Amino acid sequence: MQDRTHRRQSTLGRRAFLGAGVATALTAATWRRAYGANERFGIGLIGFGLIGRVHARSLKAQADVDVVGVAETYRPRLEAAAAFLDGKPAKYGDFRRLLDRQDLDGVVVATPDHWHALQTMMACAAGKHVYVEKPLTLFVREGRWMLDVARRTNRVVQVGTQQRSGPHYQRARELIRAGALGKIVSVQCSYFRNLAPGFGKPADCDPPPELDWNLWLGPAPLRRYNPNRAIYHFRWFWDYSGGQMTNLGQHSLDTVYDCIPLKGPKAVTSVGGRFFLDDNCEVPDTQDAILEFPGFTTVCQYRECAAGHGETGMGGLCFVGTKGTMPLSRDGFEVFPDRRENPANTVARILGGHPVGGPQEVPDSPTPRFWTEPVKDTSGDWKQQYVLHMRNFLECIRSGRQPNSDLESGHRVATACHLANISLRTGRKIFWNAGWEEIVGDAEAARMLVRPYRAPWDAELKSLIS
Repeated sequence: MQDRTHRRQSTLGRRAFLGAGVATALTAATWRRAYGANERFGIGLIGFGLIGRVHARSLKAQADVDVVGVAETYRPRLEAAAAFLDGKPAKYGDFRRLLDRQDLDGVVVATPDHWHALQTMMACAAGKHVYVEKPLTLFVREGRWMLDVARRTNRVVQVGTQQRSGPHYQRARELIRAGALGKIVSVQCSYFRNLAPGFGKPADCDPPPELDWNLWLGPAPLRRYNPNRAIYHFRWFWDYSGGQMTNLGQHSLDTVYDCIPLKGPKAVTSVGGRFFLDDNCEVPDTQDAILEFPGFTTVCQYRECAAGHGETGMGGLCFVGTKGTMPLSRDGFEVFPDRRENPANTVARILGGHPVGGPQEVPDSPTPRFWTEPVKDTSGDWKQQYVLHMRNFLECIRSGRQPNSDLESGHRVATACHLANISLRTGRKIFWNAGWEEIVGDAEAARMLVRPYRAPWDAELKSLIS
């Protein structure tokens, strides 16, 4: 976009923009002028991995978007991104140079998990709106920092839980909130696959010359390069990720939070470990978590060493209510009604019926009756969900409204995932005060809500949140 007001705002340095605070915040009227209906969006992409490429495809599908720049620490991917985007965007080995562009309205952050929070805050401080991939954070406190910076700078932040923009997910939410399943008593989340025997134990070595390993590490602890720590495989190490609990867990629990408005669990218990895969990775290959919410529980099960079957596959999510059950996935959903009958007859039929003196059947309706109506929706399209989510982000830049996956909800969901991992790593049940965002009665666990950043990124963080 070429709006002069926006260009002047973008030229403010990150620290100056934050320091200006409310004085630089756009009013609703100014926002509408700055992002008119016929204006084009200048968008940058930070990271061109598996999901970054999906976002590049979604950006190409937007008629009013110019991808003006791409940042990537791995040079072959930087070249691949530019080629994928028809050679149009400028190429940057350092994302900070991308953020300096005056024609940049927003960025898509699709880097490893440990970068999500800091890059989002830095982009907001540079006057850019942000679409940030999940998991939103590496540890709990990052989420509140992100919220504070985004609000001070009046930036739109969309979290990459794209299901919220999927039409069939929205329909499922309406049914659940309208009581089609009755009172929700439990939700089941699962993801099973078999990666045996694991990823091996390669030795530490020098990084490839085409990878800026120091910048890739960023705020994470300084470690020698290892092939299993870097591209894609970073997600199996605590320094950079939280395993499937934060990876797919943020997707599944985000849908739970969307369908049943929640602030957070009361308590979380998780067990598991890296029991079966023989490699140098760290996060669990087997994990079970129980999250206790007011009035219902959610069970998350993740397996990386056993494929399971049926609903234990990719994205298995099932809402269980007093009137019926709804399996829900990216492909669609179905409501299976519970049969409505005299409870005496239900127990009377056990094992062919009770002997004299036990429960006996009583007359009931000859016609089968059900507590709710069956519903089936097979309209899900995972590619469309990404495109629609990106569209929602752009329209919220234009309007100033909150996006479908707003930062507050993303922080709450990520927190639940982190609490499960804290429980697993301490071996204790974690009690959570969602209002204060504090762990109750466990000082050791409470210290795990925050981690230090490595220099010089610790100074960058301090300038953003102090």
